Amino acid sequence: MKKTRYLGAEQARSQLPALLAEATKGYCTVITRHGKSVAAIVPVDHVALSGGQQSMLTVAGSGKGLWGRNSRSTLRLLRGEWDR
Repeated sequence: MKKTRYLGAEQARSQLPALLAEATKGYCTVITRHGKSVAAIVPVDHVALSGGQQSMLTVAGSGKGLWGRNSRSTLRLLRGEWDR
């Protein structure tokens, strides 16, 4: 990755076409507001674009016991909260 540039939001807004052109050349720009980073303009090949929905098999069983011994009754109680 080439050098990262930091710009304030107003300055970035006024220079957006140039920043997009720089992104196509591999440059990254971080946009700040009140000195804090809030967004980035990066080349699209630096972003992990998913090819679709990811499989949930990797998290199978990770919530075991999350709802107590009887998940059906716990969910019924929680849904009842909305009826009050």
